[in-house]
Amino acid sequence: MKGYLGIDVGSVSTNIVFMNEATEVLESLYLRTNGQPVATVQRGLKQLRSKLPANTIVKGVGTTGSGRQLIGIVTGADAIKNEITAHAVAASHLVPGVQTVLEIGGQDSKIIILRDGVVADFAMNTVCAAGTGSFLDQQASRLNIAIEEFGDLALKGRSPVRIAGRCAVFAESDMIHKQQMGFNLEDILAGLCEALVRNYLNNVGKGKEIRGPVVFQGGVAANVGMRKAFEKALGLPVQVPKYYNVMGAVGAALLAKETVSKGIPTRFKGFGVADVEYKAGTFECDGCPNLCEVIEMTEAGQVIARWGDRCGKWANALAASEAAI
Repeated sequence: MKGYLGIDVGSVSTNIVFMNEATEVLESLYLRTNGQPVATVQRGLKQLRSKLPANTIVKGVGTTGSGRQLIGIVTGADAIKNEITAHAVAASHLVPGVQTVLEIGGQDSKIIILRDGVVADFAMNTVCAAGTGSFLDQQASRLNIAIEEFGDLALKGRSPVRIAGRCAVFAESDMIHKQQMGFNLEDILAGLCEALVRNYLNNVGKGKEIRGPVVFQGGVAANVGMRKAFEKALGLPVQVPKYYNVMGAVGAALLAKETVSKGIPTRFKGFGVADVEYKAGTFECDGCPNLCEVIEMTEAGQVIARWGDRCGKWANALAASEAAI
């Protein structure tokens, strides 16, 4: 078997997919990052290695997400791309003709506007927690319900309660107030979904021309209450693709395929990286007033990468020493 690996490393989740040469997703993993991106990717690669045939050949690897540079170095990635590009590529692949991508993850949210298959505009929100999945998790816990039940219960709401959604703190206090007033759980949950959608459209989607087909992806897309709230607010049908929760990884795999198709041999180090000891450390460079905080990655005690220095002093010195070997 031959195929491509896509790895999306975020602050909340790490997603890994294996795609065959026909661009069909054969395996997908959704793992909690837990503040340990390297260890999480290693755990994921071990799981993937056990699921794939022993003679599997990885022709290319792509990484995306906030940890894309770090994991790109660890695995030997062929394509290291930002989340906007990866999500747009995946959405276009799975839903041809898509014009709007709504993406809500655990810690951030984004909107991508595509026209004729090309990204025409985008926006991200990494500041307000009220528009993210972590906020839904917190409120589900406060209401003593499983997050998996949140959406189904919200669908049962007949008169969604109006909840202030501009700020996570205000939304939570408003929700508690509505509970104390005696509103039923289903209406409160439906109101929370609508509040999050208003927050998203007023902040991330502000000034954007939202046209159909509309695709909703990211972990929050599992919440059917959120999907219904988006459809109600937009007046458009909203599609949730099959691999909604690992779309970044799907896009990374497709981008890796595109890169190696140009005749460039893969740099993938093999599944053996799952068993190697990696350590990351930092030091402050005092060579100039910038006092850059340089990050250093070691593999089995050997320095393999440095980044964070604005002038390139440390990164370039490492690159020069490698070239000389």
